[in-house]
Amino acid sequence: MKRVLAMACLFATTCPADDLVTAWAKDVKITQVSALPGRHTIHSYYVANPESPDGKRVLFFTSSHPAGYVGELRMLERATGKETVLAENVHTEDAHRAACQQWLSGGKRVAFHEVTDKKWRVVVVNVETLERVIVAENHQVGFGRPEGDLLPMYGCHWNPGPYRDLEVWDAATGKTTTRAKISEVEAKYGEWLSKEFGGRPCSIFFPVISPDLKRVFFKIAAGNGGDNFMAKNASHRQGLVCYDLEAGVCVWQHGKWGHPGWTPDSRHIFEMGNVSFDIQTGNYTKLKDVPVLRGSHPSVSPDGQLMVTDGMTEPVGGKPNEWGVMVAGMNGGKWVVLHSFEQNRGAKSWRRNDPHPVFSADGKRIYYNTSDEEFTRLMVAERP
Repeated sequence: MKRVLAMACLFATTCPADDLVTAWAKDVKITQVSALPGRHTIHSYYVANPESPDGKRVLFFTSSHPAGYVGELRMLERATGKETVLAENVHTEDAHRAACQQWLSGGKRVAFHEVTDKKWRVVVVNVETLERVIVAENHQVGFGRPEGDLLPMYGCHWNPGPYRDLEVWDAATGKTTTRAKISEVEAKYGEWLSKEFGGRPCSIFFPVISPDLKRVFFKIAAGNGGDNFMAKNASHRQGLVCYDLEAGVCVWQHGKWGHPGWTPDSRHIFEMGNVSFDIQTGNYTKLKDVPVLRGSHPSVSPDGQLMVTDGMTEPVGGKPNEWGVMVAGMNGGKWVVLHSFEQNRGAKSWRRNDPHPVFSADGKRIYYNTSDEEFTRLMVAERP
């Protein structure tokens, strides 16, 4: 770890000054979120901050199952370490995104999806009363915003049946509405769909709502039918479409899906490769002098000034197959590797768990998963 970190700082001194990156280069404290032994602890994804909006709690999936498929949803009080079980016996698709658990309604609710007897459903839990509501069946959940009430959902990508559109459940009203139809995507991007999917029936897959709640991006899927969701070829998934929820129109499309995430201005999508797409102009830019880590999942800080990503550290002098978590300035130039580690153990899922780093709402902490020991562990790096 120290060797890679020192190399990153040496490179950084030749780049434009960036005090925010420098703050992450000194005296960063790295700990496990929960030190209870004998289980995996996993936060869901790089587009979902596991810390509640008020900074008091952390949400994660726990499992003693070797593959990490079955477990519990828990929230931990940061001040005391007390854990509360929100849901038990939760069966998931894999350990990669766990139950896609996420905060909702300013931290008053938690949403997730699970499968029971091969039937999927989306569930929302009131974190104070622990009351559970099944808001949809035969659906999976995308990612909304922790401060908002909108929860995006979609039909199972391998076999969506009649559920091929984007549906949104509103926690404020308890109602579900269709917000984007696959027919709209077909009407605007039919030529690309025909080329990519060969005329197969498609559906909207994996929607992520923007910070201002006015836009959503999603992938397109063409399912292979059946009920085997634990397979890479369960569906063909590709492309990136941005949809304006207020205007009700598709506004931008890209032929490939890497690991996209919204920037705080809700106008740009930041992708693996350190590339930022402007969804209004279609132009893109790439961060200068910032290494690209292979397998990266980039996420932008709430103030828009920093990015954090994961990936293999060989481009910054790391050992073969070593992974790391790196912070860089969104103006390019300065960067630092916070933590480097092996990533070849942990949950034995058919789709492996990745670090998926993401900032807390105040930008002072970074949460990520490591699989360098028997169990996958949720870690937190905190700057002074």
